[in-house]
Amino acid sequence: MKSSICIILIWCVFIPLQLLYGQSVGHEKFSLALHDNWRIQSFAKTKARGEQLSSGFDVSSWYATEVPSTVLGALVKNNEYPDIFMGRNLDLVPKERFGVPWWYRTEFDLTGTDVFRFASLVFEGLNYRADIWLNGRQIGKADSVFGAFRQFELDVSGLLTDGKNYLAVRIQPPQPGDFTIGFVDWNPEPPDHNMGIWRGVRLERNQGISIEKPFIATDIDTADLKTAKLTISGMLRNHSDSDIKGEVTGRIGDITFSRQIALRGKEETDFSFTPDDYKQLILKDPRLWWPHNLGEPELYDLDLSVTSDGSISDRKDIRFGVRKVEDYINAQGYRGYKINGKKILIKGGGWVDGMLLNDDKDKIDAQLRYVRHMNLNTIRLEGFWGSSETLYNLADQYGILVMPGWSCQWEWEGYLGKETDKFGGIKTEADMNLILHSLEDQITWLRNHPSIFVWVLGSDKLPRPELEQKYKILLDRTDLTRPTLASCSSHRSEITGPTAVKMNGPYDYVTPNYWYVDRKKGGAFGFNTETGPGPQPPPLESLRKMIPEDSLWPVNEVWEFHCGRNEFNSLKRYLNAFEKRYWKAQSVEEFSQVAQIMNYEAMRAMFESFGANKPVATGIIQWMLNSAWPEMFWQLYDFYLMPNGAFYGAKKASQPLNIAYNYGDRSIRLINDTYQSFENLTVSVKVYDIQSNLCYEKEIRTGINAYGAKNVLDLPGFENISSTYFIALQLSGDQKTRAGNNFYWLSTSEDVIDPDDDSWFVTRNLSFADFSALKNLPGAQVQAKIRFEDMEKEQTATVDLENTSGRIAFFIALDIVRKKTGGSVLPVFWEDNYLSLLPGEKRTIRARYEIRSLNGEEPVFRLRGLNVSGSGAD
Repeated sequence: MKSSICIILIWCVFIPLQLLYGQSVGHEKFSLALHDNWRIQSFAKTKARGEQLSSGFDVSSWYATEVPSTVLGALVKNNEYPDIFMGRNLDLVPKERFGVPWWYRTEFDLTGTDVFRFASLVFEGLNYRADIWLNGRQIGKADSVFGAFRQFELDVSGLLTDGKNYLAVRIQPPQPGDFTIGFVDWNPEPPDHNMGIWRGVRLERNQGISIEKPFIATDIDTADLKTAKLTISGMLRNHSDSDIKGEVTGRIGDITFSRQIALRGKEETDFSFTPDDYKQLILKDPRLWWPHNLGEPELYDLDLSVTSDGSISDRKDIRFGVRKVEDYINAQGYRGYKINGKKILIKGGGWVDGMLLNDDKDKIDAQLRYVRHMNLNTIRLEGFWGSSETLYNLADQYGILVMPGWSCQWEWEGYLGKETDKFGGIKTEADMNLILHSLEDQITWLRNHPSIFVWVLGSDKLPRPELEQKYKILLDRTDLTRPTLASCSSHRSEITGPTAVKMNGPYDYVTPNYWYVDRKKGGAFGFNTETGPGPQPPPLESLRKMIPEDSLWPVNEVWEFHCGRNEFNSLKRYLNAFEKRYWKAQSVEEFSQVAQIMNYEAMRAMFESFGANKPVATGIIQWMLNSAWPEMFWQLYDFYLMPNGAFYGAKKASQPLNIAYNYGDRSIRLINDTYQSFENLTVSVKVYDIQSNLCYEKEIRTGINAYGAKNVLDLPGFENISSTYFIALQLSGDQKTRAGNNFYWLSTSEDVIDPDDDSWFVTRNLSFADFSALKNLPGAQVQAKIRFEDMEKEQTATVDLENTSGRIAFFIALDIVRKKTGGSVLPVFWEDNYLSLLPGEKRTIRARYEIRSLNGEEPVFRLRGLNVSGSGAD
């Protein structure tokens, strides 16, 4: 039946689509993703021209792939270069192979109603230049189709056929000086420099009038949050030579609005629906979008269509959120942000796409759930905007704030490949226009996502004043619903004034007290847009996936290959602190276990210090959240989605209601990141020596205001205590108060940082704490009972732990593994991990993971602590 309808539509006078399909005509009829059935081949391997390749040429011997895909990504998927992430295998990939263009070619079938009167091919991301042919005709040339962050819409009306269609794209690789994608000093550069069709290709079709760049702007009365106003705007384009009359209609749930339109042949015109003219766009008691730690990330759906002669000519379905973003400058002159009128402490990490730009939806979904699970609320994108909208859709869904912006890749000569100055490498009028259009493409593509709360225009440097002025004009025209940030570093712009944020390091290992005592650089004041305690070597299981067995120990050049670049190409500063604060590891097993201890305390202190120092502290972005490939540096979980000690340190530090130890003044600090005040809280403080003897105990009754931080106790000095000792903190309240706990290991020999060290990436220590006594920590016994329960697609593991000894069971790692193969089940969401149990303490800890992650095997629970041996599981 459907095929006969299609024939009628093509060959007869237009019958209204509503009569054929009812009101359910979806946007998929107008937008077709060209995802599958692609082939690639090197330009050096074929003499065929674009006209031939786009006319039925046999490419069955070429490499099969899908789009998006970089060239190297496709070759890896075809096993051309197996296991490139192991050891130094990446060095074995010949770079010269990618010095020539590569062909991308696909064919797709259109039949019946699929062949609309008017159509465009949209390329969302090409790296770097492209010549494009469709059905034997060239439709795009490399002298105009270039720029990694440009989006190109090519008119193909009249060029599509009923049947097979052939599309061929010749991609030229980026050259030094091109504004391409780059990994700066985070990891090695992929040999192909990410050349290829790295974002989607789609066919957009309409019956004469198309809807372009729709935008839903929201505004809220923040006095009571009871009223929101929506403004719906966009552009209409008449693709025909004839004058057309029609109607634009929108629907948001039960709300509808429409207006008549008339366009001359080939005319483009803007349209808007404002709350002044359409009172139904004033929402009473709106469902607001909140970051997940402040409320629910509520979303709405807009169905927008344009009709002519009773037929739907084009249709767009857009998901959006109702929220208001503002920035402010606090009393100390630091920038902060508000969502729906509420100040929010930005807590997040720096995002990077996978090295081959091939992260799938499942991996992105797992990572954003990790962000939420760690109680973080933000990801910062520096030059990596995602290969699709998947990242933003999921951030909208999970209530994760996103701050996208350009990379310092373009600001430094060594990375860009051409001369730069104090404003970076965007210098000529042509370069400025390229990047201006690139930014416009990103904004109009992404501006309906409520998760995006700021547009970042520069990273380490300010944009050139002429360019920043152009940016301002662009943003005034395209998006006034969110602030902009001229640079992530501390600068004063002649266009927009002080950035009022900072990027003063550190990027390598610093001791936990740094964040509390530093008053000049990266310490807990203001908004630190990228910083962190440097390396986070992963657990042993991940090390074995990236380092060959014969190179696993001691640390060597293969490990260094999996570090960062330039100043960050080794673990020497980390190892120096490791061996002075703990001890010299004798095996990779010992090193990996103790590294998680050091990772945990380093990361927890950073996030806690910014919470403890509100309102002077307004934001902290850990550099980084994730890694583009398996490595040792800058990650809260690794390439394989294995959380490390830093992951659970960040999670513990970012508890919405937290009790923390201040490494700077030895106080106990109560931190409330919620907008609920709490009364009748009980804070319990216990201090133990290395033999688990209770040396000090105190209980305080207190309360805390919404979004507040306060001291509840100044600890006394402890005389005649062991060189390493422990502080156990417990927070409790009524049944509605989520209890919290925290456990610290401290030293009578304190970490002392050098106040005169002016290094940009680290602050060295004059002396270190001494935790060597942990090596001989008296043994403890822990009993564990495990229960597994299936919950639709997920399985829950509930672990009842009991310390049956009179000793502290220190730093217990919990794990769910597959029974036969032994690999950890990932991603995994433990309520708590790397935890310590007091003598006689009982705790119940739960984990969630997807059943499919078991790969058909049975789950097995394992635990290991520094002074707890064996699985301990019943």
